[in-house]
Order: sequence, then structure tokens, then C-alpha cells
Amino acid sequence: MSDPSIETVGMDSLIVRLFDNIDEENMPWMLAADRALREAFGEALIDLVPSYTTLLVHYDIQRLDLQAARARVSEALKGLTPATSGEGQRHVIPVWYDVSVGPELERIAERLGGSQEDVIARHCARDYSVFALGFAPGYAFMGRLDDELATPRLKTPRQKVAAGSVAIAERQTAVYPTLSPGGWNIVGRTPVALFGRDREGYSLFRPGDKVRFEAISREAFIEQGGDPTPLAERGDIPTEAQT
Repeated sequence: MSDPSIETVGMDSLIVRLFDNIDEENMPWMLAADRALREAFGEALIDLVPSYTTLLVHYDIQRLDLQAARARVSEALKGLTPATSGEGQRHVIPVWYDVSVGPELERIAERLGGSQEDVIARHCARDYSVFALGFAPGYAFMGRLDDELATPRLKTPRQKVAAGSVAIAERQTAVYPTLSPGGWNIVGRTPVALFGRDREGYSLFRPGDKVRFEAISREAFIEQGGDPTPLAERGDIPTEAQT
């Protein structure tokens, strides 16, 4: 890891940049920096948001001025060592892969030059790292997908994407935690609730977690509380992928 840079982005916020490129090898360093900064700022910390390569530090300006905040960042990251593997949780997420709830499944198979079963098998074949949370509460950006599955975002985002929709965009994958607009390629749906106010931290996933998807039948999906309503019946607009 190169020397971190500290960028001022507001009167009460700093961006700490640890890397320039997205890589799974960054994650142990990002987790270590997250922990060190939380300890360094203590009660003066309002929020800390890690992403692929940076951490946003939002602090209380009634407790710290800019100079003091930058000093705490520098001191916290001095001699930083990467977090040990296995600190995050591992989740196995059941998914019903079907074109009725995952309309891009067929098109991704065509891009791959194989069958829908090939897409499903590849998507379920490995653990994905949770890099960051954002876009919507509980929405986890996960990666990285095999090159063969990488698919551009949709030209026109859908107005409504059902909660639990499992999606692909470029070399990332994610699950929509709530009903929302979205421009990713939908390949299936999970019955697992990813966001809840009664859950500690609200989100099932946290940066540093590992996620493995597991294909299940329609019957199992319904038994586990899934809603099998086809995506097309939710008022979504027709859309095509970027080329």
C-alpha cells in the first residue's frame, strides 16, 4: 500500500485515499484503516463510509477542527498493517434464477455463448467480497465477477426493481435490498431480507464479508418467503443493455 492521501471534501469531511485501483487485495487494508480511524476519532466521529479505494470520514466540527482531524487520520494510519483474513462473516444467499424474475439471464447466456445453466453455475461458483455499501440502505457492491460474466449496465434504468433482485453490472454483483429504480442486469431473486431496522447495523452485509450465491428451485424460494411475481408485472419499462 502506498502512502495514503487526505483530501478535504467539506468543512466536516475528509476523504482518505488508500488505493487508485479496485482490487480484492485492498480489502484487508481497507478494513484495518476503517478500524484504526474509528478508534482514533472516537466520539468525534459522526460517520465513516469505506468504498473500494477510499474512506469518507465525517467528523464533529464542534469537537475537532480541520487541522486536528487531519492529524488524527495521519496518526491512525501510521504503521498500519492489513487485517487478518476471516474477519468478516460469510453468507450463503439462496437465489431462484429464472427469466421471470431475472429477465437478463437469457441475454447474458447469449453473450457467454452458453446456456442459462452455465451463467447460474458461474455466478454460484465463487465467494464474492463485499467492498462497500451504498446507493440504497443495505445495497452491497460485491466482486469481482469472472470476465465472462461481465455485462454492461442497462441503457435505460428500470423504474422499479423488486426487493431481493440479484444483479450484475460490469464485474460487480449485488442484491437490491428494497424496491427501487435500477440499471443493473437482473438474473434472479432471493427470499432473504437484506435490510431491516431491527437488525444491528440495519444491513445483513458489511464491508469485508464474503457472499456465496446458491441456486434454489421456485418451490424452495416460495417456501422461504420469496415473492415469485414476475418482474414484468411490476410496471418496469422495456430496456436493453449498453453495447
